[in-house]
Amino acid sequence: MNAEAKTTSLQVEAAVAETRCPDLGIPARECLTGNHLQPCAIVILGASGDLTARKLIPALFDLFRKGGLPDAFSIVGGGRTPMTDDEFRNKMHEALFDGGSIPEDRWPAFAQALHYRPLRFDGEALPSFQDLAGFLKVLDGKRGTRGNRIFYLAIPPTLYESSAQSLGLAGLAGEEQESGGWSRIVVEKPFGRNLQTAVQLNRSLHEHFQEHQIFRIDHYLAKETVQNILMFRFANAIFEPIWNRRYIDHVAILAAETLGVEHRAGYYEEAGVLRDMFQNHMMQLLSLTAIEPPSVFEADRVRDEKTKVFRSLRPFPVENLDRHLVLGQYEAGEIAGKRVVAYRDEPGVHPDSLTPTYASLRVFIDNWRWQGVPFFLTSGKRLARKVTEIAIQFKEVPHSLFRHMLGEPITANRLTLGVYPEERISLTFQAKNPGAVVRLRPVTMDFLYSQNYSGPVLDAYEKALLDCMRGDQTLFWRQDGVELCWSFLTPILDECETCGNREKMLLPYEAGSWGPKEAGRLMSPEGASWQTGSMA
Repeated sequence: MNAEAKTTSLQVEAAVAETRCPDLGIPARECLTGNHLQPCAIVILGASGDLTARKLIPALFDLFRKGGLPDAFSIVGGGRTPMTDDEFRNKMHEALFDGGSIPEDRWPAFAQALHYRPLRFDGEALPSFQDLAGFLKVLDGKRGTRGNRIFYLAIPPTLYESSAQSLGLAGLAGEEQESGGWSRIVVEKPFGRNLQTAVQLNRSLHEHFQEHQIFRIDHYLAKETVQNILMFRFANAIFEPIWNRRYIDHVAILAAETLGVEHRAGYYEEAGVLRDMFQNHMMQLLSLTAIEPPSVFEADRVRDEKTKVFRSLRPFPVENLDRHLVLGQYEAGEIAGKRVVAYRDEPGVHPDSLTPTYASLRVFIDNWRWQGVPFFLTSGKRLARKVTEIAIQFKEVPHSLFRHMLGEPITANRLTLGVYPEERISLTFQAKNPGAVVRLRPVTMDFLYSQNYSGPVLDAYEKALLDCMRGDQTLFWRQDGVELCWSFLTPILDECETCGNREKMLLPYEAGSWGPKEAGRLMSPEGASWQTGSMA
């Protein structure tokens, strides 16, 4: 390590030396990472875009402040927009400032690690990627990053294949034997738009990268509560024995947004809610809820069990869609006291668009644990609240014991795993109402993840980036899982997009509501209420 790299490393060490995890009494870095992080360069392709300014740089800066980055690191942005290093640093500083107050005393040390290289993504891309390769080699010597690189594709999905090819042809994909360094590539969703394109994307990535180098990111999986689903189920003996078809009536998974299409109209018009949310986020929440216990908590063992869930999905009855699927599109309405326009009036949306912004599916998992238990998956834009949760509805109890005392059915127990906005677990059960008359009342036990904890907390992108640096793929998609989910969803998409009554299937709903009223019919055959804990 040269003098400049050594000085930089010492500056970083000094900046985080006094940062400690109060609850555990250990350094914050150890609390965050659990082990030593290898030096690395984080290269963001598409760094002049929105994702970098809104999510990636704020996440990396927060990791830096908390001691969650290696002692030796660099961050290199690459994009079409010509910029100098200083211009890139100023733009990122402005993005951090706009996102909230930042500790200015920490910025100079972080800014030293920021660099920028212009890149092309067209037919003349290779020379710019070769220039990037030469720059990274020089930077390795200056910053002491030892040839370890993470390439984050913060670019439109249409550029994934060509960019991976350019990285490979420029010599940036292989693991360098001389330096002992490694290369990893991070791919944002969507992973294709159907089964065929997902297979093609995978084939293209594997021309230069091996599977252990590919990190298919789904930031939902990095949320604390989502990670805790496995811990909650398998580290507590009281729940696992009843986590099956004998005791559970149905499971409702909800991911509701108040935002509309915003600036993503071009992408959303092509994708719609099924491609945007169900192929990735909703399927992952489903798999974690339904998964069998892995033999050990390791990346491939956990993902093996997820794959078993996807393989067990009952083929969707596309010949009878109306009984198992509800699609909707938001109309004008009111969100948080403000009037909002209909989807078809959003900038960039076709005035006769048939793109769904809401979907609710009833699916089944045909295995021993879940046979006959319906899973209701619901996601939509411009709904009443921004909320993500998993509601486990238990079966009603036989209540002949109270036949002469109660003239009403006993409300069944419900366990709610809150992912957003409150990361919480709540359990609703029955207790006697105080007084001489025997009456029951529902009461709730709540657990908040932030309660009695004052250590460092990572947001989803911070956790995902940290796991990339650690080489831990537990919370990332594996290709077989991607293809199995597309195999399940592609027939639904094909039927919805080619059927003769496509316009009739798309039900309107007022912005600020909970979606089309017709969604209630999905649950009616099961005699269950559509309202989740947050929606009730």
